[in-house]
Amino acid sequence: MADPARARRLAKRISTIVASAIEYEIKDPRLAGVTITDAKVTNDLHDATLYYTVLGRTLEDEPDYAGAAAALESAKGVLRTKVGAGTGVRFTPTLSFVRDTVPDAAHRMEELLERARAADADLARVRQGAKHAGEPDPYRVSGAENADSDAEDSGDDDRPDD
Repeated sequence: MADPARARRLAKRISTIVASAIEYEIKDPRLAGVTITDAKVTNDLHDATLYYTVLGRTLEDEPDYAGAAAALESAKGVLRTKVGAGTGVRFTPTLSFVRDTVPDAAHRMEELLERARAADADLARVRQGAKHAGEPDPYRVSGAENADSDAEDSGDDDRPDD
């Protein structure tokens, strides 16, 4: 079993090699917006999982996830050869590609937070001129202070006389 620190270093190196090869060496147009976001290598250094995301060309353009997955699958052999040459390990890890859904989840969270901010702003606008229903202090009884002070002054105690 390999050292986990060595597996992390190898994963980082594999990520760099694959990203560089996708950007500069592989001429598949379906890989134009593919970015390698993370890599994980098993502790025995035999399998590597690379996480990727596909960026759209414009804000309105929906990324082609299926095309990018097919292009990565077809380029897997070439990429593994590049990884083997670039790392110099005894056994070149097998590569598997998994679409990274973290950016999508982050975008969804931003949308939900924006909706919550808008709802808070609407509530603040409604509350701006609102008043409480009823009296300001419904538990205060007017004249209660006078009744307490009168009872003390009259000398009427509930204590029996000694």
